[in-house]
Amino acid sequence: MRVYQTTTPGAELKLVELPTPTPQGTEVLLRTVACGVCHSDIHMHDGVFNLGHGKQLEVGRPGMVLGHEIFGEVIAIGPGATGVKIGDRRVVFPWIGCGDCAACKRGDEQLCTPGRALGIVESGGFADHVLVPHSRYLFDKGKVSDSLAATYACSGLTAYSALKKVGQLQAEDAVVIIGAGGVGMMAIQIALSAMHINPIVVDIDDAKLQAAQALGVSQTFNSSDPQAAKAIRKATGGAYAVIDFVGAEASVNFGLGCLRKGGMLIIVGLYGGALSLPIPFLPMNARIIEGSYVGTLQDMNELMELVRAGKIAPIEIQERPLAEAHRALLDLKAGKVRGRQVLMNTLV
Repeated sequence: MRVYQTTTPGAELKLVELPTPTPQGTEVLLRTVACGVCHSDIHMHDGVFNLGHGKQLEVGRPGMVLGHEIFGEVIAIGPGATGVKIGDRRVVFPWIGCGDCAACKRGDEQLCTPGRALGIVESGGFADHVLVPHSRYLFDKGKVSDSLAATYACSGLTAYSALKKVGQLQAEDAVVIIGAGGVGMMAIQIALSAMHINPIVVDIDDAKLQAAQALGVSQTFNSSDPQAAKAIRKATGGAYAVIDFVGAEASVNFGLGCLRKGGMLIIVGLYGGALSLPIPFLPMNARIIEGSYVGTLQDMNELMELVRAGKIAPIEIQERPLAEAHRALLDLKAGKVRGRQVLMNTLV
């Protein structure tokens, strides 16, 4: 099979020929049809996460095959595989754990360390084939397009899981979404169409705010305006929940500035930096600061039920050939992408 591998941090991905694996046991081999491009791919490609104060977390390694938003066609199955047949076309849940640790036994495979996540630990979708350890990680997409289907494995799952953490809302509870990029736009779509939430949307790009308005969002704010957080507090009495799909120092501090007492800040994005705040303010304001990392297999089940039922409006998709994987990473890093880029396999 042909794969695009990492070499040195930030360098051009290398097209390499490798033996096509033969599935064993419960394994399933898929021909990649489509693979979304995520900001996490940028971090793995660059090799670092920014921890603030000049510190970095080193990640990635040479020879990685990135891409965790995978949609493919089953072309071979192991002798122990059930519930799937050759020719089935499926979305792949990539956040696969060891199956034996406490996190996995709780159903939190995405928190297994180091786990077996596709495109992170094991080979992912920047390739013409992907090996999946069990058919339970494969989901029927229903009638949505192939390229849109791929995005539900991370963008959709991450957005859905974060929104679930908000919990039950009262009529006057305001929810703020920071960041109207690929995952943020997916969250907006899910909030509006499946959860009956009309969120306040914040971004630094007016074009993205206009796109959110076109979807039906009633209130948007440009966070480059120094009075924006104050305006949100005035309009809402303080937000009950803020979901930050950027995860930068500026966006986190902006989110905290929007909250009322008892509010929650859910941080999803991994842009980087460090957070410093007076400790007494946490108990005094009874606020919750929570991280949200992708989602569980159960979350994926629930999300795909909504997708198949036609309850989630589609996000904007930019299709491009798999051969442009490196250029897609650069365009995403440069902020040139609206919606989600999806690489379409033209290698076979």
